[in-house]
Formats: sequence, structure tokens, C-alpha cells
Amino acid sequence: MRHKPPMNDQSTPALRLGWEEWVSLPDLGLPTLRVKVDTGAKTSALHATDIETFGRTEKPQVRFTVHPIPGRVDLEIPCSAEVIDRREVTSSNGDTEMRYVITTPLEIAGESWPIEVTLTDRSGMASHMLLGRQALSDRVTVVPGERFCQPELSYEVYHSARVRKVAPNRTLRIAVLSRENNYSTRRLVDEGEKRGHTVEVIDTARCYMAINAMAPEVHYDGQRLPRYDAVIPRIGASITPYGTAVIRQFETIGTYCVNGSAGITASRDKLHAHQVLARHKIGMPATAFASSPKDTGNLIGLVGSAPLIVKLLESTQGRGVVLAETRKAAESVISAFRGLKANFLVQHFVKEAAGEDIRCLVIGNKVVAAIKRTSEGGDFRSNLHLGGKATAVRITKEERETALRAARAFRLNMAGVDLLRAESGPKVLEVNSSPGFEGVETASRKDVVGRLYDEIEAKVRPAPVPRRKTSRA
Repeated sequence: MRHKPPMNDQSTPALRLGWEEWVSLPDLGLPTLRVKVDTGAKTSALHATDIETFGRTEKPQVRFTVHPIPGRVDLEIPCSAEVIDRREVTSSNGDTEMRYVITTPLEIAGESWPIEVTLTDRSGMASHMLLGRQALSDRVTVVPGERFCQPELSYEVYHSARVRKVAPNRTLRIAVLSRENNYSTRRLVDEGEKRGHTVEVIDTARCYMAINAMAPEVHYDGQRLPRYDAVIPRIGASITPYGTAVIRQFETIGTYCVNGSAGITASRDKLHAHQVLARHKIGMPATAFASSPKDTGNLIGLVGSAPLIVKLLESTQGRGVVLAETRKAAESVISAFRGLKANFLVQHFVKEAAGEDIRCLVIGNKVVAAIKRTSEGGDFRSNLHLGGKATAVRITKEERETALRAARAFRLNMAGVDLLRAESGPKVLEVNSSPGFEGVETASRKDVVGRLYDEIEAKVRPAPVPRRKTSRA
């Protein structure tokens, strides 16, 4: 809405306010508040808890929680704003405290103008916002003996889906769990900061945890990590067990994690991953697993005749994946892997794929980009890290649905789903919970990271709160 302060002249009369009115603070995601209008107070004050500063020193932000309805501690609206000052304020009972000061538009009866607001705990007070004379000077006429001179609003808006529509694009504090300074990590930081968010890269291996029932915490470099609105896991394969433990700790705290610990754990173990795919009846190459060397012949027979693939359970980026072109070669590779006490599985080789696969990048409930990866020099592996080439590709409806079903099977909000184009339909090779962005963004020319932030911003907005049940006499 355009900021149009009411005039106090003969042509346009000022707003008439009583000592209690309904207002909106739309930029904070507060569509309705009942406030006390107090010309005896100089500064306006908003009830806020969990007040915490973040961001760059030269441009600090403050995040806080507002309970807009007095007595309703179950309704919390997370807010953030730029800090414009920190000043000493003396309350009506004589107590003095240092408060953060922000500026935000105030809306009353369709009129809107910016005001300064201090943040303080007003728990137990009848009004969770006080409107001081700085916000009223030359703008309104206050009639102390009256109430609700302007149209009354309702708290019902907080109990409907409409609250999502009025929630602001507030500044978020986001952690990227990563040990690498690569393209994907830099893109996550750059895109987040471009949107005004504060993005911090946290080395997963240097996190440690206080595990207790009452106050679980994550610590880093000798200090407790602050509250984050969201965590983006970029967990390397070498630290999957510890990395997923850190994510579980954030989940215990209540932080929104783009990908959950259970989905990452399942996707990293190729045996577990294929069992998940099978349970959800998602197409994949015929796969077999055995522990005893006596079962080698039967193991090969379960997936068909050679050629076939022998794959380490924890292989990444195409490493630990061997093509055995004959039965004898397959037996030799299996024997070698068993000699190393390595866990592996045997898989049917989809010859018609001809060294090509499709990487579908899934974010939320959409395939936001798809590329075709083609191997170089006759290699059957098309991984970009091994020299494969990527080009944009148009996928079929069946391929799109397969990719979405695979991501949902692991409950991943972000996933790289690798498909083979087989004669019998798309076959899922792998579901990657930490997909790289460089190859897919370069080849598809799509802003994949931007779509990820769209998803994060939508997920961390306030959700509608159910009405509190009242008992009948």
C-alpha cells in the first residue's frame, strides 16, 4: 500500500482516534493488533520476545517474536527488521531499559505512514502495543474518552490461511552446513544475501551438541549457535553419520531443515536407497545384494547375464562403480570387493542408455531443471566430475512423475534424481540429497538456487494457528 499520511488541515481532516484502536503492521506480518493510544508516552512500543540481533555490523538486523493476542502464547509471529537505533527508554512505572528501535509502516483505516517502534516485553499488559505521541503528532486527533473510533478488525485472520498471504518477506537467518568453498556453497550465500537474508556457512565437522531433554543446543567454536530460520545441509559423503547427527539436533530444536536427517541417511546408503525405491514401486534397474561369497553365482543370476554393474554402497560421483562385461569379469570384481571387505551391490546394466542419464533437480513438489549428462571417451559413467558433458533436456511426463515420486519417497525437499532412459521406462539410478548446482544451472540456464530460496521463504512463514477450544459451562 502507498504510504499516505493523513493530513491535518481544512481540506482533509485528521484521523480521529480513541484511547484504544485496531491497527495493522503489514511489513511485520501483523495484520491486526489492538493498541493503546497514549499521548503521555513519547515512544511507541511493541510487545516482543526472543529479541536477537544478527547480520553485518554496519547494517544490523533484529529478529523477534510477537504474540499479537494477549494471553495467547501459543500464537507466535516471527518478525525481523533493520535496527535504526538503540536507546534508553523509561516506562510509566519508572523502569529504564535499553531497547532496539525499528521503523515500520503503521496502517489505520486505509491510511499508512512509517513510525518508530521500540521492542520490549509487555507480557501481562492488556495491550501488546502502545502508540506514543511521536507516531501521532500532526497526523491524528485523539479523543481520550472514546474507543474504537475507526473500523474494528478481528484476530480471526490469524486462524485462517490468509495469514500466509499477509506474511512479509522478512529477513531470514540461514545456516549452510558445508565444509567446502565450492560453487554450490558460494551460490547459496550470494543468492541469500541478494535477497537480504543473513547466510552463514558452518563447518559441519566442527559442530558439537548438548543433548538434553529441556534445552538441546548446537555449539560451534566455543559458543552456542543462534536460532536459525532454516538450515541447508550440504553434507559430504565422508561425514554422513556425524553430519546427519548434527541435522537431527537442529530438528530437535525445531529448526526447519531443507532435507531431513532420515532422508539423507537413506539416500547415502545405496542398498537402503534401493529398498526405499522398491517399497514405493519406483522403477530402477534390477538390483541384488549378498554377503556370503558362496552366493556369487546366484547374485549374478538375479540381475540377468553380463554385462552388469558392481557398485560400492557408499560410492559417489561415479567412483566405486565398475562395469563387468562378462560373467567371469563380474566374479573377479565381486571377489576383489569382498577381499577388501567392502559392501557392494550388483545391478543390471541398461545398455540402451548408451552412456547417458538424466539429472532432474527437484525442489519442493516441482522438477525445476533437467539436464542430460553424456559420458566422454566411451565411459559408461556420465558423471560431470568424470568429464561428462551436460546439456539441457526436455523430459517426459513419466520421467517428471518418477523424479517427484523418488524425492517424495525419501521426504527430500531438494534432490538430484538420476534417471536412465530404458526401453521399459525411466529407471532411477540414484537420489542425491546434496546435488551440485553448477552443472545444472550452467546447462539449463535456470536459477535453481533462487527456486530453493522461494521454497525456504514459503516454508518458514507463520502457519495458521488453530482456534483455542473453549470449555462450555
